Parts: sequence; structure tokens; C-alpha cells
Amino acid sequence: MKRKLPAPLEAYFDAVNRGDVDGMLEPFAAHAVVKDEGRTRTGRRAVREWIEEVTEKYHPSFKAEEVADESGATIVTGLVSGTFPGSPVRLRYAFKLHASEIIHLEIS
Repeated sequence: MKRKLPAPLEAYFDAVNRGDVDGMLEPFAAHAVVKDEGRTRTGRRAVREWIEEVTEKYHPSFKAEEVADESGATIVTGLVSGTFPGSPVRLRYAFKLHASEIIHLEIS
């Protein structure tokens, strides 16, 4: 990795690897937006539902490979393993932070 993960992202990915839904939700702002699998979720309730759905369906784990800054976002690229076809896959997480909270996440 080129640089260290910001604390909210480190907390998020640590929680992903533990399967800890509350821990994954903790760093998200009240009005956070998540874009994943062609859907957009807005607000903590919708983000929690997304986290619960993904965790139950795929049991993901994440290994960060690269962290970079791009156009005001922190880009984290890494391998995601889980119970889905083609596992593991390399995914790109584009996070926007404000006041140590995740306000936007787009996964591609």
C-alpha cells in the first residue's frame, strides 16, 4: 500500500473482516450515501440494511492492496473474498470523508 488507511476506513474494513455490522456502520455519517451493485442507498438506516444484506449474502472479507487520493476521495483497492461466484475479486472503494465520518462510498 502506498499510504495508511484513514482511521474511519481502517475501522470499517476491520469490522468487515469480523462480520461486525454495528462496527461497519459506525464510521458512516447520518446522511451517508453508498453506491454498490447498481443501487444507491442514502442515510444510516439504508446503509445498515445494505451492510446486513451484503454480510448475510456474501460473508465478505477484505485485504487492502493500495490506498490513494483522487479528486477529493480516498481510493482503496483490494481483494474481496466471500461466498460469491468468482471469489476473490479485486474491487475499488471510493470514499469521501467529512469530519472523520464516511459521507460517500462507491464500490466498483
